[in-house]
Amino acid sequence: MEPTTLQEAIVYFADPDNCREYLVARRWPNGVECPTCGNKEGIGFLKTQNRWQCRYRHSKRQFSLKTGTIFEDSPIGLDKWLLVMWLICNCKNGVSSYEIARDVKVTQTTAWFMLQRIRKVMQDESHGGKLGGNGEPVQVDETYIGGKARFMHKNKREARKNDLTGNFDKAVVIGALERGGKVRAMVASDRRKKTMAPFIRENVERGATLHTDEHQTEWWRGDEFAHEMVNHLERYVDGNVHCNGMGNFWSLLKRGIGGTYVSVEPFHLFRYVDEQAFRFNNRGPMNDAQRFSYLCRKVVGKRLTYAELTGKEMERQEEAF
Repeated sequence: MEPTTLQEAIVYFADPDNCREYLVARRWPNGVECPTCGNKEGIGFLKTQNRWQCRYRHSKRQFSLKTGTIFEDSPIGLDKWLLVMWLICNCKNGVSSYEIARDVKVTQTTAWFMLQRIRKVMQDESHGGKLGGNGEPVQVDETYIGGKARFMHKNKREARKNDLTGNFDKAVVIGALERGGKVRAMVASDRRKKTMAPFIRENVERGATLHTDEHQTEWWRGDEFAHEMVNHLERYVDGNVHCNGMGNFWSLLKRGIGGTYVSVEPFHLFRYVDEQAFRFNNRGPMNDAQRFSYLCRKVVGKRLTYAELTGKEMERQEEAF
């Protein structure tokens, strides 16, 4: 029986055969397929090598379950990989690399690399249509991510203060949430019209109703959408108009970053936003086992190398030119 709780997952995935059968059922539901040529017939399993072999002669005719996935070239066993995936997709506030390093007996650097590769899988690239298409209002809001000004030294606080926004050089994250539905969020350079307007047009159905706070007058004056505004200087709910759904998402995001991860580089912030959005968008009616199963089906074609993750790949390309 497949696991439904963390305790069951630890016991179930301790068996390599269970790991293989679980992932095969999700990667190849219609039978094992050669990732190089797409052949499904005459695929032989080499039990002693824990890999398959395609009947046709070509390069890379032998392949494993890790081939073409985020696990490729990783010496870490699937028992540890699947346990880490279970934790990150089901822990509301995320799980730190230090905790993973202690729990699965790997180095902190290895745990961090594993988590970043899993976050790559959590990215929602298809989006599945625009928000507001079913008539529900869409809440649009922005927030700042960064250290609190009151904890900075006075000289540092004055040096970092941005006179235009007063955000002390914090990172800006903008988001849109369909009421009762999914959220879209991204890291942005600022919250000006040139940044906010394209984001809204890309993610919200034309003609939908936008619920915003009083700052919307700074970044939107068009007539493509219906506008309803609540002034947070006076109240947070005005009849049916509010942005409390986005506020809930920002709260979850900040609790994860401030409480679990503590320090996140701006270069990697978008990965943590994607992680929280994945959990938020796949909350109820999905349970822990269903959310984990969905994540396992997305591991193919999401390769992320350490050089790419740390920016060394870009440095090599620049040196080549």
